Amino acid sequence: MSAPSRFGTFALACALAVPFALPAQAQGVATQCLVAGGWARLEGASPQLVDGTGLIPAMAQRAVVLLGEQHDDMDHHRWQLQTLAALHAQRPDLVIGFEMFPRRVQPVLDRWVAGELTEAEFIAQSDWGKVWSMPAELYLPLFHFARLNRIPMLALNIDAALTRAVAANGWSSVPEGEREGVGQAAPALPDYEDFLFEIHRQHVAARGHGSARAGKAGRDEPGFRNFVDSQLAWDRAMAEALIAGRKRHADARGALPLAVGIVGSGHVRFGHGIAHQLRDLGESSIGQLLPVGADTPCGELPTGLADAVFGVPVARVASPPPPRLGVALEEHPRGVRIGEVTPGSLAARSGLRPADIVIEAAGVAIRRAGELIVAVRRQPPGTWLPLRLERDGKTLELVVRFPPER
Repeated sequence: MSAPSRFGTFALACALAVPFALPAQAQGVATQCLVAGGWARLEGASPQLVDGTGLIPAMAQRAVVLLGEQHDDMDHHRWQLQTLAALHAQRPDLVIGFEMFPRRVQPVLDRWVAGELTEAEFIAQSDWGKVWSMPAELYLPLFHFARLNRIPMLALNIDAALTRAVAANGWSSVPEGEREGVGQAAPALPDYEDFLFEIHRQHVAARGHGSARAGKAGRDEPGFRNFVDSQLAWDRAMAEALIAGRKRHADARGALPLAVGIVGSGHVRFGHGIAHQLRDLGESSIGQLLPVGADTPCGELPTGLADAVFGVPVARVASPPPPRLGVALEEHPRGVRIGEVTPGSLAARSGLRPADIVIEAAGVAIRRAGELIVAVRRQPPGTWLPLRLERDGKTLELVVRFPPER
């Protein structure tokens, strides 16, 4: 099940979370530098293998530690959980910020941590299916870790509507009252702008505008300048939320907790994203850690990419993908509206159509997109899920037949 395309929000998140690779001419010797399950500091001429027992205590003394990820890689999230637990053991005064949530859902995160919501209620009330088009199962261990240990969770992001507005017309076009309190971002560093330009060029080509036109797109083109503005607003919002979250959860003596950010790797690499905005806000005590494949060549691990990287085993532990209907969902007063149906998908084979309004799943009323997503993802292989829906003013019943496990 996928959310509607929204370039400047989730589409950009995916672009910024892909594995890092230097241009071919800059890679140099392709010698392997990492070991699976081991850390390496990126200092000197080549990465230096280090013991995590020394690295983690040092990171725990920072004000902010950013943990990168490729959003759809479960091993990256397992590594984040492992690192979070190690940091928490060193420094129990901790808050965890999540790129996945816009700040408008902060009250839901607070109720979840307080133990007032079930998992299904948390996913539904946080609008997960609307704000982040990745399976919740990838992140649930992190959410449960926070709840189990009563660690405050911070909603770091801005709403998709604001990001779209900035991407369409630039930051200056958005009235101050509609900026969700986000301040003016520090200008992009030159290398970061180069990185964003390549992403923008690829996106233009992927949308069918033609590679020739994409290749000629200039740095001063309004579309690219607005794209940079949207990315900077995103980085700035997360930096501000991390600082504000530390202050909000200071102890009785005024001591500030460690803030750990769970964010896409593109916001971490080389300190160009969130860290750059944190420094502009006066916070320089920043740790930056990344997971990378253990077979990554030395030439792809330059000094400054991060403070340290962790070698994720190449033979990844596969997680069975959750069931997906293959639809885009939209909120609707009477239920959940089907915005798009992917050709050949389970939804298409079941007879769902665009503009259908799903009002019940297995006899349970559906009010939010997250409720339907939870119902689908909990459906065992080889079973049927009855749906009640409205189409052209009539009430219909359809049955989604989930394929058996292979």
